[in-house]
Amino acid sequence: MHAMTTSEIFLIALLLIFSVPYLIWRGLRTEYYAPLVVVQIICGILLGPGVLGAVFPGYYGFVFNPQVIGALNGIAWWAVMIFVWIAGLELDLKQAWARKGETSVTAGLALAVPLIFGSVAALFMMRFPGWVGPDGAPWQVVLGIGMACAVTALPILVLFMEKLEILRQPLGQRVLRYASLDDIAIWGVLALILLDWDRVGRQAGFLIGFAVATWMIRWVMQRLQERDRWYVALIWLAACGFAADWAGLHFMVGAFLSGAVLEGDWFDRKRMDLFRDHVLLAIMPVFFLSTGLRTQWDVGGVAVFAAAALLLVASVTGKLAGVGIAGRILKWKKGEASIIGWLLQTKALIMIIFANILLDKAIITNETFTALLLMAVGSTMLSIPMVTPRLRRLLDASEKPG
Repeated sequence: MHAMTTSEIFLIALLLIFSVPYLIWRGLRTEYYAPLVVVQIICGILLGPGVLGAVFPGYYGFVFNPQVIGALNGIAWWAVMIFVWIAGLELDLKQAWARKGETSVTAGLALAVPLIFGSVAALFMMRFPGWVGPDGAPWQVVLGIGMACAVTALPILVLFMEKLEILRQPLGQRVLRYASLDDIAIWGVLALILLDWDRVGRQAGFLIGFAVATWMIRWVMQRLQERDRWYVALIWLAACGFAADWAGLHFMVGAFLSGAVLEGDWFDRKRMDLFRDHVLLAIMPVFFLSTGLRTQWDVGGVAVFAAAALLLVASVTGKLAGVGIAGRILKWKKGEASIIGWLLQTKALIMIIFANILLDKAIITNETFTALLLMAVGSTMLSIPMVTPRLRRLLDASEKPG
């Protein structure tokens, strides 16, 4: 009997990764409340050890053996580095600065209030064992979980607003400004959490070297044709990822910074949109699967779901409260705060990346990661159904005379 090679088993894994989410998405017509990217994340959880591994342990161990997982992880790392680089590149700080008063008030409250709510939820969770990683200090876990509750996934937000046909409208551009400013804060807090006093010299060296290298790469990029900028940008991405990881931060921090210091205007917008869509289509599903393989339920399924529900409540109420306060301060139109608050609930991808980094550094446990992942999925799935009727009412009201 022919024994399957690693490459054959790897291709079986790819068949599962690409076919199962697509068939569910198309067959059940989930687009309204669960776009394909959300279905892919859910399928990653279902194909992980907590579900498929528990029901069919033999089949799970055969398909997702260490060699296959190693190959999948390599693809997933590069995929998510590219995606985070695009997120950094798409930050429009010029627009945020032009309207810095309104943007800073809204972005600050939209981040700070759910951060506080999430931190309180984390303190409650830590009264019970199983949530703090072996290398996690209590303050790191609390701040990490709190920030996970405050995150907005800028790339998914863009996809959602395209679907709602408001991305290029004034309301959509406002939401992008708020989310962009919060994106910077999120990565700054992550760098603080990952600060390693045993390697502080390396980290200081990274920051100095990165500042010098940024000046050099910007000088070079402005003198290249656009087709060369794409290739050089990928070299820059790999170099920054390596340097950040060597310094004890994380390669994802380097990936974000490598995009944030470049100008989006240096790249054709249509090509960038296509590039992001192709990354989402071709390689990001592998990241979703590798994320699902890290889910665990050792503290008990009920406890994990209870923690996820607690974090979901903290995240949603905190975000809506923060944006609601901003709306009152800035005297927004009736209904705008609710729409913006629900749009900023989109957490999938960036929060999952954020939680992956905390897990990589052993700050949180697999069970905490699983609870955060479930919270991110739930929060993201709520966005479109909650925004659509509110947006319709707002548009109808604006069209009425007087």
